[in-house]
Amino acid sequence: MTLYLKNTRYIDAETLKVSSTHIAVEEGARGGISLIDSIPAADARSEDDQVIDCKGRFVTRSFGCGHHHIYSALCRGMPAPPKIPTNFPEVLEYVWWRVDKRLDKDMIEASALAAGLQMARRGVTFCIDHHASPFAVEGSLETVAQAFERTGIGHLLCHESSNRDGDEIAEKSLAEHENYLASGRPGLVGMHASITVNDDLLERSVALARKFDTGVHIHVAEDVADEIHCEKTYGKRVAQRLQDFGALESPKTILGHCVHFTDEERRIVSRSPAWVVSNVESNQNNNVGLTGYDWVDNIMLGTDGMHNDMIRSAKAHHLVCTATEGIGYDEVYRRFRNVHKYLAQFDGVGDNENNLVVLDYDSPTEITDDNFLGHFIFGLESAHVNTVIAQGRVIMADRKSTLVDEEEVFTYAREQGVRLWKKLTEG
Repeated sequence: MTLYLKNTRYIDAETLKVSSTHIAVEEGARGGISLIDSIPAADARSEDDQVIDCKGRFVTRSFGCGHHHIYSALCRGMPAPPKIPTNFPEVLEYVWWRVDKRLDKDMIEASALAAGLQMARRGVTFCIDHHASPFAVEGSLETVAQAFERTGIGHLLCHESSNRDGDEIAEKSLAEHENYLASGRPGLVGMHASITVNDDLLERSVALARKFDTGVHIHVAEDVADEIHCEKTYGKRVAQRLQDFGALESPKTILGHCVHFTDEERRIVSRSPAWVVSNVESNQNNNVGLTGYDWVDNIMLGTDGMHNDMIRSAKAHHLVCTATEGIGYDEVYRRFRNVHKYLAQFDGVGDNENNLVVLDYDSPTEITDDNFLGHFIFGLESAHVNTVIAQGRVIMADRKSTLVDEEEVFTYAREQGVRLWKKLTEG
């Protein structure tokens, strides 16, 4: 099947060149696109082919999230914690670890469906997720994967291995990674952070990643407490500890945050092939600090579970890093698009050029080859997303899902949210 986009103004995601053209979109995880002068006549097309008249709307490559926690989808409006946190370790203890301990399969599924639908609405067609459900580990990654696929979202998943809930749960998390990756699913080996991962779990997680030719996905120096604990317990900083265990050797490894690095830690990571993910809104929300990222080339953007809107993340990154490093529009956009460069290492995961957004962007000023970045930073919003194409098929048309009943998804999510909130109030 070929999808034809008629009457578009196509913005090349790499060159930013704007072309008035028609587009032929191939279906499939490895599909591409072709800019064409005319749409083939009806008798020259397959009966399965589809034509969409974009009516002069802008079309460009869709978006990807470099670090998410989709299990937070049910947390909007949840009850207050039993104690108001005064620092980041208490935020984890009294908020997020209370949530993840209470998740079950239905809540996980509802979270993934709701987050997937919300990402699709915002033009995000690929999600690198860091999942945590210590008391519902078995099968959790496949549950998330299937829910994402129902909403049209590509994925690279892992489970958050940690020693914080005991050795038995750490073993279950390692087994979940092993089973998921052995099934042929693409993924990473997840860990929470140095502060809750002992040497044995770190060593075995890195070995598992090597076994499946993938990387680890871990929070790193998000808060200064991570560094303090590492120095006190292991006599070294977090980046050095990860390097010593081989966690930085893979170009598929993802390090979330990296806020509290010393210059030496920055040198260690920048000289490695590992990737860093910036989540500035989460850092501000948790009051852990802000930093610049001009020291690393392999950097992409995430949401850290705050929301599902990558355009919003890019704008926040611009505002923060204007202050911390004097970032330019071009570098914001490069970091925003770097997720595609990272994902290109995983063959057939479905993040090719046939993932597109049709933008109903009614700007009062012209978009040209030279000024798109100004529109991207100051004009474009996720509300302008009209139609979304993932792996060559339409998953959102005129702002409505073509794959799932939206009301059914959100009704299910609300039901599971109530169940979660009840568990949170029970102790």
